[in-house]
Amino acid sequence: MGMPEILVIEDDPHILALLRACLTREGYNVMTEENGVKGLSRALEGKFDLIILDLMLPDKDGFEICRELLAAENNTPILILTARGDEMDRVLGLKLGADDYVVKPFSPRELAARVGAILRRISKAKSSDRPTIKFPGIVINPERRLVTVNKKRLALTPKEFDLLYQLAARPGRVYTREELMELVWGYDYTGSSRTVDEHIKNLRQKLRESGAVDQCIHTVWGVGYKFEGKEKKP
Repeated sequence: MGMPEILVIEDDPHILALLRACLTREGYNVMTEENGVKGLSRALEGKFDLIILDLMLPDKDGFEICRELLAAENNTPILILTARGDEMDRVLGLKLGADDYVVKPFSPRELAARVGAILRRISKAKSSDRPTIKFPGIVINPERRLVTVNKKRLALTPKEFDLLYQLAARPGRVYTREELMELVWGYDYTGSSRTVDEHIKNLRQKLRESGAVDQCIHTVWGVGYKFEGKEKKP
């Protein structure tokens, strides 16, 4: 098996050089683009294991790239780079399909840890034999990464799908945010719960709008989240 292929879309030459050196040292094959138009084209043409994406880019910004990758049903994980204090940008980036974010300025050690965690999670998901989950009106197929509600496809980001599958696989089981970060994001919980909360918020909204009223995600105050639904027997 070859080394993971990572596409970096970043216009700052100093950050680009830091990313290339850090990722190459970790043993990854790194390709780079310095503007949004070329970056999106490269992302759509290639089969990458991860895309590292700056949100503020010339020609086409990172938000639009996320939108177009999501519309194209490109499931490549996205790690966004944001400026310190731009919380709304991070929230919007996650809503548009990014898996995670790293705030500038970042340490090479932190970046390598985040990248490694995402790639391990993807590798584990590909190698595991996870069953399809069925509830009345909703089907969650991990092999095709497809969710249907009343036989209509539900458009989810890659991380929303992973989160829904984790919760729905054990209905009624309460997960803490720390557990979800480790199980779904692939690394130990290190602080803010905003990443988990934002994905839960987006997921709830999509389920509600799709008509999946009998299957929902409940908040367990002071603890975390659980999925409630009566699983359909085969």
